[in-house]
Amino acid sequence: MSDLAASVFKLWIYPLKSFDPVEVDSVTLLNSGALWGDRTFALIDATKKFVNGKRHAQIHTLRSRFDLSTNVIELQVQGVDYSAVFHVERDRAALEAWITDYLGFSVQLIENTEMGFPDDTESPGATVVSTATLEAIASWYPDLTVDEIRRRFRANIELSGVPAFWEDQLFAEPSQAVHFQIGTVRFIGVNPCQRCVVVTRDSLTGVTNTEFQKTFVEKRRETLPNWVARSRFNHFFRLAVNTRVPASEAGKTICLGDMVKIL
Repeated sequence: MSDLAASVFKLWIYPLKSFDPVEVDSVTLLNSGALWGDRTFALIDATKKFVNGKRHAQIHTLRSRFDLSTNVIELQVQGVDYSAVFHVERDRAALEAWITDYLGFSVQLIENTEMGFPDDTESPGATVVSTATLEAIASWYPDLTVDEIRRRFRANIELSGVPAFWEDQLFAEPSQAVHFQIGTVRFIGVNPCQRCVVVTRDSLTGVTNTEFQKTFVEKRRETLPNWVARSRFNHFFRLAVNTRVPASEAGKTICLGDMVKIL
């Protein structure tokens, strides 16, 4: 398994946490191990809690297009022709007001250029999954496409050239670490990512599939590779690999086509 020719097929970053991704050809590592531009911005409410898809299903119905070179974001309500364009620095108050008006409560845009706002601050590195895994999951749901599964699980790095769930070997028992390399960048695989209610919802409408989690858990248990570190699965609602990156890798770049090697 580990000798298969895994390579980077897709790279995704999410400039505004919980909003639409930007597909890129390459991305640089920050000092924290996070990807440059990933979850750099986030919304918080009056209580300083994140305004995200987990807490607010309305977020799913907002489409965003983020220009990384200019820091300009275009926002549009799903199914509505009109869109609004903002520079996230110069037009911040107007951007906050537009989203406040749509959601019906006050929001504030915050920024962190050092690590962004990952869900797991102890493992802020990229999340890794394989295309074959996304295809396998899509096969569990007759009405869902691979693109829809991709949008729901929101991984950063997607690998090709390997079978479904190949990435499950990028983590091990809690007392162990799996070191691997993508191109010239070294990673430490930490654990399978715990999923939340977001993946049970239609990525564009926010409508919940009440059977999604049950089906996922049953199928994930059935298809779990026999060589996997099973102690990492206190439950089976887990997918993709959380990572950390040694400080030595800061400033290095990952590119499409980079080969993956377990060290």
